[in-house]
Amino acid sequence: MSCWQRRRNRAPDGPGGGRTLTPVPAPVLVSSHPTPVGPLTVALTAADGVVRAASFLPWEEAVLRFPRAVMALGWAEGAQPQVADAVAGWIAGDDTALMTLAVAQEGGAFTQEVWAQMRTVPAGRTVSYGELAEMAGRPRAARAVGTACAGNTIAAFVPCHRVVQAGGRLGSYGFGGMENKAALLRLEGVEVSSATPAARLVERTA
Repeated sequence: MSCWQRRRNRAPDGPGGGRTLTPVPAPVLVSSHPTPVGPLTVALTAADGVVRAASFLPWEEAVLRFPRAVMALGWAEGAQPQVADAVAGWIAGDDTALMTLAVAQEGGAFTQEVWAQMRTVPAGRTVSYGELAEMAGRPRAARAVGTACAGNTIAAFVPCHRVVQAGGRLGSYGFGGMENKAALLRLEGVEVSSATPAARLVERTA
């Protein structure tokens, strides 16, 4: 599929006065980027380079699960050099690489604050739902934080995999389950006991 759509524009007044086809970029570009836990498929708006959705799925599956409001803008496969660079940097150990790109998704005021605070948690670190609730200004809203994590549609760039249960259990993960969550944390340098329902962070003694 081409990353260009075509629309008809009337030619300027003059001899011939016909119509011409002018290529214009698709509003939303979709591309998959290789990672150690499988392809990370990203949708971004071409005009501003803002990441609108991301999932650890092949693009053929991801586009079916991305928010309808995003995909309804019109999409096509297309190069995302800025995303490719950020993903490569993240995999190579650059803690802030993914956070250099702007993101946007629909959500209420508190949910938006939770997602924003989530992006301040550096790679290699984790926070509990309760700690993230406190960071977002509502210390007793741990359950609402869990809802915000579940509603996140931008995997990795809004790193809900860094949010765990109190006591170190990993908790659920909507982008491939606990196995992917454990793999992502290990990729970022966090020790995890296993990828089973009983998996938890390994406490460091040094």
